[in-house]
Amino acid sequence: MAIRSYKDLEVWQEAIELAIEVYEYTDRFPSYERFGIISQMCRAAVSIPSNIAEGQCKSRKEFLHHISHSRGSYQELETLLVISERRQYGSPNLLAGIQRRLKVEGRLLSGLRRSLLPG
Repeated sequence: MAIRSYKDLEVWQEAIELAIEVYEYTDRFPSYERFGIISQMCRAAVSIPSNIAEGQCKSRKEFLHHISHSRGSYQELETLLVISERRQYGSPNLLAGIQRRLKVEGRLLSGLRRSLLPG
């Protein structure tokens, strides 16, 4: 299948699902975290597909730059999930699902990056 849009990319599709799951996971966090970890976690999750979408229509070099930002947001989200787990926020079942999807997303981002590298 030809890639005509960022929406055709599996890495973007998975990242969207990841972001939705993060929003669901943070719904039950303590209200005092609304402007703390909840905000940061949701921003990081949304940043992953957003950077893929923004970079896809640009040059290969610029796309790689945006993928780098997605990978940074990926690692930020991974870190925030560790903190939320240690603070015992949210549902352990939802967290386990997010962690599985996050691993898939990491592999997809790495694969996309490799496919864009020259050589």
